[in-house]
Amino acid sequence: MSELKRIGLLGSGSWATALAKMLCENVESLNWWVRNADTLQHIEKFGSNPKYIQSIQLPTDKLKLSSSMREVISASDIVIVAIPSMYIDDAFDEAFGDEVPVDMHNKHLFSAIKGMIPKYNSIPARYLHKRFDIPYDRIGIICGPCHAEEVARERLSYLTVACPETDNAALFAPLLRTRYINVSTSDDVFGAELAAVLKNVYAIGAGLARGLDYGDNFISVLISNAAIEMKRFIDTAHDIDRDIKSSPYLGDLLVTAYSINSRNRTLGMMVGQGYTVKAAVIEMKMVAEGMTGSKGIYEMNKRLNVNMPIAESVYRVLHERMSPILEMRLLSDILK
Repeated sequence: MSELKRIGLLGSGSWATALAKMLCENVESLNWWVRNADTLQHIEKFGSNPKYIQSIQLPTDKLKLSSSMREVISASDIVIVAIPSMYIDDAFDEAFGDEVPVDMHNKHLFSAIKGMIPKYNSIPARYLHKRFDIPYDRIGIICGPCHAEEVARERLSYLTVACPETDNAALFAPLLRTRYINVSTSDDVFGAELAAVLKNVYAIGAGLARGLDYGDNFISVLISNAAIEMKRFIDTAHDIDRDIKSSPYLGDLLVTAYSINSRNRTLGMMVGQGYTVKAAVIEMKMVAEGMTGSKGIYEMNKRLNVNMPIAESVYRVLHERMSPILEMRLLSDILK
């Protein structure tokens, strides 16, 4: 992997735009798939994304923009996938249909997706492996407590790059490292991805509590119990030695549950304040990955049978139209 220099980025949302900012500080050129023609032309001309994080200014001389995903992947050795989980399968279908591009087997793919692929209830690494028949040693993930809005303001943030082969993670990490981005490495691909899904689910729960006017004391107990629940689920799903208190797990959970920049927390707050789930999603005009994540975890847990009262409570509110007032009241009786 050390000889692979051509970098591609798929997606043009807020997280993809933040990743483009980091990458442009470390690479000579960036191949970037932007689906919307108007967005592409605006970035090409002005160096900013007109729809997301407009304050990020990108060096246009380094950007090789294209509306053809096939073209971007073909021109890249390392491909970073930053398409929201609910749209990724349709985007690949549109680009390739049922075909697997011949040269895809030679690529290294890094997922920056923070949700589960709803059509398959699958974490991104497993989805990419099955979709393109790429071996796991060529797949990595980018995770950790890092909001795009804070990257835009160049506030100190932390990322983790996880690969089954830690040498690959160590080679890729410098592409994201800047004076305001610290990057660590890990070999826990599946655990870190599950944590990235679960923290969104628990952030919705924290938002529900806040929207219902529960105080900081209750929410702190909710999140500490969520961390225990997260560990129980991840250890059952993929039992390796990991420190759940480290930044890709607990750190990401805390920032997503408490930050005003958290879309999932915002979604929960709106539902707690009386919005229907559908109305809240429409009003936000942004993707909250916890929506699909809660269903994916619920379906996955039918096989694992882990005790997950908080995640199941969020699922019932989002997908079974249960009352958030009742669900929070029931949780308050069992949390310790």
